[in-house]
Amino acid sequence: MNHNQTNPPRKSRPAAQTGGRKRYVVQRPKKQQTANAPHRPPHQEPAPQNKNRSVREQRRTPVRIIPLGGLNEIGKNMTVFECSNDMFILDCGLAFPDAEMPGVDIVIPDFTYVERNKDKLRGIVITHGHEDHIGGLAYLLKKVNAPVYGSGMTIGLIKHKLEEQGLLNKVALNVVESRKTVRMGCMAVEFIKVNHSIPGAMGMAIHTPAGVLVHTGDFKVDFSPIDGGPIDLARFGELGSKGVLALMADSTNAERPGYTQSERKVGDSFERLFAKAGNRRIIIATFSSNIHRVQQIINMASKTGRKVAVLGRSMINVIATALELGYLDVPKNTIIDIENMNQYPPEQMVLITTGSQGEPMSALTRMAMHDHKKVNITPLDFIIISATPIPGNEKHVTKVVNELLKSGAEVIYESMYEVHVSGHACQEELKLMLALTRPKYFIPVHGEYKHLVKNRGLAIEMGIPKANILLASIGNVIETDGTKLDVVAQAPSGRVLVDGLGVGDVGSIVLRDRKHLSEDGLIIVVVGINKASGDVVAGPDIISRGFCYVREAEELIVQAKQLMSHALSECSVYELKEWTSLKGKLRDTLSDFIFEKTKRSPMILPIIMEV
Repeated sequence: MNHNQTNPPRKSRPAAQTGGRKRYVVQRPKKQQTANAPHRPPHQEPAPQNKNRSVREQRRTPVRIIPLGGLNEIGKNMTVFECSNDMFILDCGLAFPDAEMPGVDIVIPDFTYVERNKDKLRGIVITHGHEDHIGGLAYLLKKVNAPVYGSGMTIGLIKHKLEEQGLLNKVALNVVESRKTVRMGCMAVEFIKVNHSIPGAMGMAIHTPAGVLVHTGDFKVDFSPIDGGPIDLARFGELGSKGVLALMADSTNAERPGYTQSERKVGDSFERLFAKAGNRRIIIATFSSNIHRVQQIINMASKTGRKVAVLGRSMINVIATALELGYLDVPKNTIIDIENMNQYPPEQMVLITTGSQGEPMSALTRMAMHDHKKVNITPLDFIIISATPIPGNEKHVTKVVNELLKSGAEVIYESMYEVHVSGHACQEELKLMLALTRPKYFIPVHGEYKHLVKNRGLAIEMGIPKANILLASIGNVIETDGTKLDVVAQAPSGRVLVDGLGVGDVGSIVLRDRKHLSEDGLIIVVVGINKASGDVVAGPDIISRGFCYVREAEELIVQAKQLMSHALSECSVYELKEWTSLKGKLRDTLSDFIFEKTKRSPMILPIIMEV
């Protein structure tokens, strides 16, 4: 066994209480083994098979893989692994709403299956600290209680999220180092270091009675990473030589040929751009979680004698966590408070900010719109957007760039400047992972359908039979006993919309109404009726919102009122007392009239008041 590999630890115990706060529990080996000792997987190897036994007897205990997010979509990554009466979860992320979800803040997975089987739940393992892998965790932990395992950086970011939700002292947070293993009932999860755009990213080797499953998490191969530790290809190779039953691999960049460039490439670009900035203030927008990028910015600022100020809530939180855990190395007095920024001339300042995706409320967007309280954009600003727009965000980023340019600032955002590299593996790296692990079965994960199909094509090129590759969908219950791998059932799955404090109370009907309102507006018809006699005693009055400007459409409104009065006069006493049918009649009559006159279909809301 490799000298870093340990026997499976005892079942995890909750983190100890100290002064009302959790302290991290690190999974430590009971006994170090020599480098020459043979590797044994943490599960019990099956006994030698008797050739006379039936096929059914030779099969191993089946394992189920249930993706609840992250397939045929970007984000919302969550997968359940289940064996006998044991179950654990890998990742629990969020996705951001698209244009078809007006007013929605975030989207999280449907936890119904986990809630129904919470007695089986042994723990939650997290590959890394990006929002699409940890953003739904607090919502899940409000429904189930389970220990959480991840690297130091990952647990540090989770800690802030749980603190905001009042859950910090209710959840056991466990820091696990690379090549350490955590027991999950009859399964065991081994953490394996990978490179990504955030420190502490891990792949997982899941040792089960049916065989070893490898999940890469989000990864790329970087031989000269900023944090000094390349991906542990040796461990993936060891697992492959022993036999990997199934590989689940990141598909995000499966369409891109070649290799993903090293993060150090961005550092080289920063060196040239800092020189180009001259005596101007430098503002750099990037992802808050990209600590490697932030480290390189700080290094260049220190080298050129500049001070660094940080803007944006998420950026401040992540940098504070990275400093606390030792993932950032910052020379003394380099970072200053934003309040003290004006004490230094422009040529001595670097601002690190959020807003690389043009988010409406981000710091960079507010600067561009002259709405930031502390930063005013001028021709003395040199702005670098160190990120590639996520699909769907191109218009937002373009709008921000245009507004920044109007203020006279120089903006660097083109790919030719190499101010951003991806954190995901391209085709040659994906092939390398397939070659090292040599899986019997292959399940592409993390990506839209086109990404999964492309990743399948790479696996076929590497010699994996097409019949052994599964393009799964969210909710598929994938079962394997070591001899076959099939979809055997469907679990409850889908998306849950979070709007403010409401979780799941916004559904398809509400979204349809919001979309209708946003496209055609609203007309309200108000009528006062004496329910006892059935007489109309007030109205009808018409109120319009988002449909037309009433003062410029007085004739249309007058005609609509006359139409409503005529419709009411034709109603019998019985109809005037049956308000449900009366509302339907008023709605249909006015809807037909409005469409005939304007070719629009606003939402029509009749309101009948009892007088």
